[in-house]
Amino acid sequence: MLGNEEKVESEMENLDPEITVEAYARLRAAGEPVVLLDVREPWEYETAHLPDSLLMPMGDVPSRAHAELDPDAPVVVLCHHGQRSLAVAMWLRAQGFDFAQSLAGGIDAWSRSIDPTVPLY
Repeated sequence: MLGNEEKVESEMENLDPEITVEAYARLRAAGEPVVLLDVREPWEYETAHLPDSLLMPMGDVPSRAHAELDPDAPVVVLCHHGQRSLAVAMWLRAQGFDFAQSLAGGIDAWSRSIDPTVPLY
């Protein structure tokens, strides 16, 4: 049987770098405390965004992440289609944010699969 520290370490090693929109929707519905980090540009955020997301354009992440994010908290990174968010999630993990994941398919997948009221662009 694994102790608590070993269990957490095991879960961190097995945490997928991406999370599906369906899995993230379940986390939101359950009220899980997850930071939704939107790394798109301000004009993209104004076009379409999810409530309670933190806008931090990709270029600002290196200068803001350590000051504004908790490295021990779950972070789901969001962009338009999932490429930028995956790059940021992997960078965050390299910086010690072990619970960072990218929202697979981005806000586009969210709109198509979860909430069609979120505009496509």
